[in-house]
Amino acid sequence: MVLFVPKALGQSTDILRVEYLNIPENDSGIKTQRYKLLFNLPIKINAKKDYLITGMEYNRFDIGYSQDFPFDKSELIRFHVVDMNLGIITKWNPSWNFVAILTPRMASNFTSGTITDDFFLNATAAFWKEEPNADKPFRIVLGLTYNSTTGIPVPLPLINYYKKFHPKWSYTMGIPRSNFRHHFNEKHSLELALFLDGYFMNIQDNIMLPYNQIASKISLTALVGTMGYQYNITKNMSLFLMAGRSIAQEGKLRNDKQGDVYLLNNEANFYIRTGFKIGIF
Repeated sequence: MVLFVPKALGQSTDILRVEYLNIPENDSGIKTQRYKLLFNLPIKINAKKDYLITGMEYNRFDIGYSQDFPFDKSELIRFHVVDMNLGIITKWNPSWNFVAILTPRMASNFTSGTITDDFFLNATAAFWKEEPNADKPFRIVLGLTYNSTTGIPVPLPLINYYKKFHPKWSYTMGIPRSNFRHHFNEKHSLELALFLDGYFMNIQDNIMLPYNQIASKISLTALVGTMGYQYNITKNMSLFLMAGRSIAQEGKLRNDKQGDVYLLNNEANFYIRTGFKIGIF
């Protein structure tokens, strides 16, 4: 989900993000690298400070296999995910903003151009309240989110709460991410974070498995704990590095009905992510 609110409300979200993820090989013999490029642009559309949200995100996944599997892995090495973001932010009342985001997605190995099964749809609608100038600044987001890749045909609750309870300490509670951050000064900060990560992508040429099973999707779901460091180059530009380990994870091949047909990886991995980002301010 990408959420923007005007600078006047004190909300900082990524305008540009370049990121590299490395999940090294574990006992299952699988390693993953992800390259991410994200760009978003909020456009003011009237004097009320309503904003149109436009943007895109690209992820490339390179997956390596050092062990033999009972199927052809040649179509499971490189995948691409392309998101387009379109939405609006409007002032609901003096305290709350309303945010609606529609995110069409293409996620596939794209061996033969694009096909219908490569397309997915995500959508989010939420109310956002922010008090950045309070003695203890806070933010709360309450809404619903729909993701066509979860297999659940209804919107799911979205709850996120942030508070800076001390000049040098803040925390965020929510899903898919919670963290606890120490701000040494304006330049340096450390955080402990717990979050969900993963992917769900189409396989254009179905993979034949033992016992007449057919795989048409690949997915990874991981609960990850990390320690991270952020260096603020300027007020709105920073470098970051986080390292940790997955607490639980499952990499699977799935059929057209999203049923599990082959377990690829359920062993814990180290998790290293680094990058550069520019926020609104």
